[in-house]
Amino acid sequence: MAFPLQKTFLCSNSPSFLCSNGRSTATLPAFDLKFQRLNKPFILRVGSMQIRNSSREHSKVSSAAVLPPVPRSIHDIPNGDHILGFGSNLAEDHPGYHDEEYKSRRSFIADLAKKHKIGEPIPEINYTTEEAHVWAEVLTKLSELYPSHACKEYLESFPLFNFSPNRIPQLEELSQVLQHYTGWQIRPVAGLLHPRQFLNGLAFKTFHSTQYIRHTSNPMYTPEPDICHEILGHVPMLVHPEFADLAQVIGLASLGASDKEIWHLTKLYWYTVEFGTIEENNEVKAFGAGILSSFGELQHIKSGKPTFQNLDPFAQLPKMSYKDGFQNMYFLCQSFSDTAEKLRSYARTIHSGN
Repeated sequence: MAFPLQKTFLCSNSPSFLCSNGRSTATLPAFDLKFQRLNKPFILRVGSMQIRNSSREHSKVSSAAVLPPVPRSIHDIPNGDHILGFGSNLAEDHPGYHDEEYKSRRSFIADLAKKHKIGEPIPEINYTTEEAHVWAEVLTKLSELYPSHACKEYLESFPLFNFSPNRIPQLEELSQVLQHYTGWQIRPVAGLLHPRQFLNGLAFKTFHSTQYIRHTSNPMYTPEPDICHEILGHVPMLVHPEFADLAQVIGLASLGASDKEIWHLTKLYWYTVEFGTIEENNEVKAFGAGILSSFGELQHIKSGKPTFQNLDPFAQLPKMSYKDGFQNMYFLCQSFSDTAEKLRSYARTIHSGN
């Protein structure tokens, strides 16, 4: 997960290819690709989308502002070199800041993620009894609201994972389910990735996920994404093809995007994949992971307090808020396919060379 979520957690399509060992590794289609570093013009075609950096665009970029090379596969995206925070280095207001044992535990789990290589099984975490109790409380509490507050796609996907309060699922088994249904995979990450690296991963149908869990002192609160958020918020939705396509569109748009465009795409991700809502039979339902993993946020969307707007990817988007309480405004989607097409239209402007 790339972006810190607000303090109201439960708290209050490109194809895949097989490695020689038979495991899936996400790459872009092998046809019609031409890659060069961004300090030279390049063109990349993925299906109907053309990603390019024209000479005219390049002439506007100083040598000090040269962007990173465009990744050609998930192998080109590091999962431990661009950690922005929350791995094992905790802020003073974090519930676990004064708990040296907890910080040591997170550091151990983060180091396992840094050592992971694409194509290898995701390391299993032997979660403690205390950690399992946190998971059980989170799962039980959220499950009370899912039938009435979650979108139908989430409710259809949820049973595929056989979540149990008696056991925290391992990322490897969840990744295998995703690969079976939509070709997506999970990759462990030590903490918050830089937005560019995280979004680039989506282009290759790869979701970067943490494995550590929130502090046991307050199971209803976490200041950052943890395994509860990743599993209960993100994973079930990635089983649904149209939603998975929506997420990948944002990822594809990020390949070769400028820093300014990355920031706008980060907001689009925030207001859809993290805090998106959808209309079902004249009711508002949640599909964003930041809502689905927060008991308080789920209640909030039906409280009558927030406002809802249609998403315009071309418009200036509001500031992302994750420390100021619940969201005051959500973007309301009519369908995942409609939203994905809107995002494609915006992505074409990034890569048109205009």
